[in-house]
Amino acid sequence: MSQRKASADAGPATIRDVAERAGVSVASVSRVLSGNYPVSDDLRRRVMKVVRELDYVTNAHARSLAGGGTPTVAILINHITGAAFAHVAKGVEGAASLRGWLTLVGTTGDDPERELALVNLMRQQGVAAVVLLGGAYDFEEYQLRMARFARSLDAAGSHLVLVGRPPLEGDVPATTVDYDNEGGAYAMASHLLSAGHRRVLVLPGPAELTTAQGRLNGARRAFEAYGVPFPPDMVHHGPYEFEHGLRAVESVLRNGSLFTAILAGTDVVAAGAMQALRSAGLRVPEDVSVVGYDDIPLASQLTPKLSTVHVPYEEMGRVALRAVADRREGGGAGRRGGDGAHLVLGTHVVVRQSVRPPERQG
Repeated sequence: MSQRKASADAGPATIRDVAERAGVSVASVSRVLSGNYPVSDDLRRRVMKVVRELDYVTNAHARSLAGGGTPTVAILINHITGAAFAHVAKGVEGAASLRGWLTLVGTTGDDPERELALVNLMRQQGVAAVVLLGGAYDFEEYQLRMARFARSLDAAGSHLVLVGRPPLEGDVPATTVDYDNEGGAYAMASHLLSAGHRRVLVLPGPAELTTAQGRLNGARRAFEAYGVPFPPDMVHHGPYEFEHGLRAVESVLRNGSLFTAILAGTDVVAAGAMQALRSAGLRVPEDVSVVGYDDIPLASQLTPKLSTVHVPYEEMGRVALRAVADRREGGGAGRRGGDGAHLVLGTHVVVRQSVRPPERQG
């Protein structure tokens, strides 16, 4: 038995370890494992017995993930059905495929503990990079643990890429690919205000999520710029889901609160809001204007077509993958502190048919 394998901590088995324990040559082991050459049944049994004992196949896979073979990028996303960040994942996968890289997709289910656990698991698996999609949780402990994982990934030769969220604080080796989230919300709120709306129902998203915080801040800044009091009673937080848009608008209508426009945190939330308005006998945009955020395909499929903020999600995915590839090849797109580039892509308002000046103010 190899001295190197005498300890469980000696590291992953190699083909030489298999050959030594089986008492055969490395070439013989290679022939057995490839399956492309005729070998005797006795040789196959001896080699495969050692392969199982040393867990050689599993370790070989781990080395492949770590860069000894095909680089693998792990994409972590809140929900596999989330339309916006599915486009980011498409961009990452497309750019990875062009380079012959592999991609893995994991879902966090909007659970910060599961997200952290998956990042740690991918670190243990030795992936080339972990691409984390979507807003971050505004908890100090979460941020500290994510920074620790970023440093741990870096020490292991991997890299953390944050997409669609602010960079981590301090000297952290992580690349951030963000977009002008707050600026997009500012522009969209300004579009409603310039049309004459003053009572606007705002559905920015989950209160603890940085994405929602940015969109709410952008709306507030627009109201301030127009000299219009921002109505805090018109802000309703909730998940980025159709059901939230539906229930929030139903609740506000039941309470008798008056509004002439809805600023939704996503196009999906806007679709739910439009359904609630229709059920209440209200027309869009004749009675209530509605705008969204993201510009996913759904926005142009609604009736009326939805005015929204365009976010270059697929391009963000491509940029994220290129940042990883540049780093592995010794290049990079600039540095910010702890070996972390911070790249910001622009957003813009897409004007369609869901906004018109109000006939009256609430």
